[in-house]
Amino acid sequence: MSEIFNTNQESSLTPEERFKAIGVIKHRLEEDFVALGELLSEIKRMRTFKIKGYKNFKEFIESEYNMSNTLAAKLISIYDIYIKDMNVDSETVKEIGMDRLSLIKPLIKDSAYDVQEEWLKQAEELTHQDLKEKIKEIRDHERESSKTLKDVFIEQYMDNMKGYFNCSGKELNYKLALFFQDSDLEKVNDIIREKQRKFEEQIEGDNI
Repeated sequence: MSEIFNTNQESSLTPEERFKAIGVIKHRLEEDFVALGELLSEIKRMRTFKIKGYKNFKEFIESEYNMSNTLAAKLISIYDIYIKDMNVDSETVKEIGMDRLSLIKPLIKDSAYDVQEEWLKQAEELTHQDLKEKIKEIRDHERESSKTLKDVFIEQYMDNMKGYFNCSGKELNYKLALFFQDSDLEKVNDIIREKQRKFEEQIEGDNI
């Protein structure tokens, strides 16, 4: 933790001390990202950047500290979610690190307490790569579970067509555009409507 700033003294810092602390701490980002996130969160919430003559936080952080607004938003969200909202102790947050905390953030935001606790435990125990792969598996499973019969039909059709023509999806779209370029679209639409009707009747029949 920076000697200039710690979470117990946060409320007693003047605006100028906050501005100075950001300049010092940003060079020790990996060690002090929690403190930096708190400083940035407070400055943004209190709109203290206006003291420096800036109209918005993005302009302030990019001009004063050469820091991207994306990184600042990442630091702020980590502090707000894990320290402020979930009340996780700062040492645990620092031990897990920014990268793993950022990975699980979308999964724990607005989730039940037990879900949040489980993901924090996973983030502590797994490496960044293992955690990334675990999240990917879960998202892939969710996507598969939410697929409709229409989705499956489309995927199978596209795979078959790409295999037959031995081309990419982009190249297949090009070939289909060439095929339909001079087609009678009214007749095509009539054929599609009839096939769609039969397909949907089949789906309804299978669900009875």
